[in-house]
Amino acid sequence: MDVDELREYIDSVAADGSQADRDPTVTARWVGGTRAEVISTIGGPPVYMGGDDDPSAMGILLRALAACDVEVVATRATLLGIEIEDLTIEAKGYFNVARYLGVEAPTGAGYQRASYTVHLKTKGGASPEQIADLNAALEASPVGYTFERNVPSASSSM
Repeated sequence: MDVDELREYIDSVAADGSQADRDPTVTARWVGGTRAEVISTIGGPPVYMGGDDDPSAMGILLRALAACDVEVVATRATLLGIEIEDLTIEAKGYFNVARYLGVEAPTGAGYQRASYTVHLKTKGGASPEQIADLNAALEASPVGYTFERNVPSASSSM
């Protein structure tokens, strides 16, 4: 990462908080079976989800947690001058889909629990203060924070 560019962006956010706002729209289109093609207004190629050959939406959600936290650790490590040699985040989660299948179940179909483990190897090591800073950054993870709270959602009628 370009540290100067990152610091410049952080300064722009500090001066105008709206610089950090994101308001994407995602559109999923059924392509057969249980498979969907998903596109986003914030760009990137279409993502295919569901079906026999692609990850499920719930699998993508857990992957998003791990990927977001890789970004969080890499960004903060860059700002702290920590050189990453290897970074892996292993995320685990439990959910049961009975309810969305129309079968009575004691809990909803979403994740009942999720956790992750960070494996970080640095060149030259990291001080206890730097590790504490990285852990604090993880507490501000956008996807992690989304998991921790109830996000209001609304659906339109068909």
